[in-house]
Amino acid sequence: MRERRRLRMGILALVSVVLLGAVPLFFGLRTLSHDPVFDTLDALSVPSWASAKTVDNVSGSRWCFEECRLRERTVESQKAWKETAQVYEAALARDGWERWKVSRCPEQQVKGSYTCWRRDELTLDLWVREPTCVPAPAAGEAPPSPAPAPAPAAGECAGSLVSVKVRNAIDDERTGPQPSTDPSLTGEDPYPTLTDDPLGEATPSPS
Repeated sequence: MRERRRLRMGILALVSVVLLGAVPLFFGLRTLSHDPVFDTLDALSVPSWASAKTVDNVSGSRWCFEECRLRERTVESQKAWKETAQVYEAALARDGWERWKVSRCPEQQVKGSYTCWRRDELTLDLWVREPTCVPAPAAGEAPPSPAPAPAPAAGECAGSLVSVKVRNAIDDERTGPQPSTDPSLTGEDPYPTLTDDPLGEATPSPS
């Protein structure tokens, strides 16, 4: 009887230890695997027609090991891009995001509406534009081959497409000092002119 009681007590203790360790481990792994930034985007007060379909993508490290985390979200809207942009901009302003007027927003000229925002330690790029439309094949012609990874709403000409990119402000190069000129236009001279030549005075130039 004593051995049975000891065995039962040992089993109960083992089960208790497993349960007490498994539950925190489960919630800990769940927290690490889920990015709270997407919860913030989910909480944006936008109508259902403005978020018909959502696709999320994450890259990089949350703790900026080697590369900081980049959160990307693509959303399909059932209405035109102008109305959709107004809805998202108003929702971001209500949620505490502030319009960020900075150069290189966007990096190059794009169609639609492209705005930049900041909140706390995050930066957000919002791009709303018309969806990519694939024209129907003409009579007697073969249909175009599908793209290997078609973007959401490809092949549809109604509604609009929303792209959201959220980065850590410390990893956003636009938060630092900006160059006075475009590096792509000026470049860098690989052979700069030497102004302080130590042999300039000792070796006079020939007459």
